[in-house]
Amino acid sequence: MNFTTLAVALAIGLGAIGPGIGIGIIGGQAANALGRNPEAAPVIQTNMILAIVFAEAIAIYALVVALLLKFV
Repeated sequence: MNFTTLAVALAIGLGAIGPGIGIGIIGGQAANALGRNPEAAPVIQTNMILAIVFAEAIAIYALVVALLLKFV
């Protein structure tokens, strides 16, 4: 195994762990907030979806970095 393959594996692996944990925390806290204040559901859901999109974008950036390491 060469260093490029190891770097790609680390970029993809570590780049997916953080957003995965973040999305789980966001979902749990949103469910908690909806349970405490159901009438604020539209605002909470909008903010939750935006936060999930930003967290997922970080995973996509990690994938792009891994592909750049592999093919460039």
